[in-house]
Amino acid sequence: MKYLIVGLGNKGSEYENTRHNIGFKVAEKIAETLEVSFNTSNFGWLAEGKHKGRKVFILKPDTYMNLSGNAVKYWMQKENIPLENVLIVTDDLALPFGTLRLKGKGSDAGHNGLKNINEVLQTQNYARLRFGISADFAAGRQVDYVLGTWNEEEAEKLTERIETFSKAALSFVFVGLNNTMSAFNGK
Repeated sequence: MKYLIVGLGNKGSEYENTRHNIGFKVAEKIAETLEVSFNTSNFGWLAEGKHKGRKVFILKPDTYMNLSGNAVKYWMQKENIPLENVLIVTDDLALPFGTLRLKGKGSDAGHNGLKNINEVLQTQNYARLRFGISADFAAGRQVDYVLGTWNEEEAEKLTERIETFSKAALSFVFVGLNNTMSAFNGK
């Protein structure tokens, strides 16, 4: 059985430690846990590993956030991975910092990466693991906020939160969506 875990983010050192790149950070932790490395590939950086007998592809798209759907579709087709075995890891302004929410479907909630994935895949019925980044910004400053770096308090808690999200993603691979939602949502 094959799985595709996609951590959303933007390529380039200027984006590396921004809130919008939390998907990349979670993907990197998953690869570290599975003791695999990312290699440059079509549409991004790909790591391949095994988790409890299941083949796992971990992708960090290099398409920039707003075109993430192309990378997701390419790897789903190339590796013949069914939609129910795809997990998208993304930031979420509507959730308090560090909050974990796993859902099996849903709207893009204004997130351009999810919006593009929805358009390219022609569905909203795929699992997404949302990492709360809160919405602590003044009116009209959303772009600056999501492309900004973590504040000191957030930075102190980030390692532990990334670890929890990595565990949730690997739980999705091994025990499925519903069991993982029960075990991790809100944690």
